[in-house]
Amino acid sequence: MSAEERRESVIRAAMVEFARSGYKGTSTEAIAKRVGVSQPYLFRLFPDKRAIFLAAAERCCQETTEVFRAAAEGLEAEEAEHAMGRAYQALIADDPDKLLMQMQMYVAASAAEAAGDPEFSATLRAAWMEMYDAVHLARGAGVDETTAFLAYGMLINVLVSLGFQPDHRVWTGFYEPAQPKQ
Repeated sequence: MSAEERRESVIRAAMVEFARSGYKGTSTEAIAKRVGVSQPYLFRLFPDKRAIFLAAAERCCQETTEVFRAAAEGLEAEEAEHAMGRAYQALIADDPDKLLMQMQMYVAASAAEAAGDPEFSATLRAAWMEMYDAVHLARGAGVDETTAFLAYGMLINVLVSLGFQPDHRVWTGFYEPAQPKQ
């Protein structure tokens, strides 16, 4: 494998490890083991654990953003919103680590701010803003509609992360396209 292919493998492995154990709970040894490389080799590809996490978080946001863009392509307003909602539901159902990585990203950003590392959280916010902008443009509406869409998405993230099953009563207040498939 080339260094770029190895780097890609590290990012993929890191997404899984960080999703499951968080920034603080994930060791670079676990990432190296998942990839099948030595820890020293890992540090030839990335300067430190922080850089690995940021690469994994940025990739998670990029892939989610691409799901939104692809789903909304050629659609407008409410059609685009419903298509993006269905595509996001499929994404987190098919790849639950993607959802968990997002949740870990929020925790890591908050912890970095509290620890006095605003650069770390600024990088994560920038990745998230690309997702926001993609949704906003696809909706072709005002910020209120974009905010409502993303607020529903965040609530969905929380409910799914907490393990609420599709038939649980907490889902009954959702508009139809946002309800999970049973």
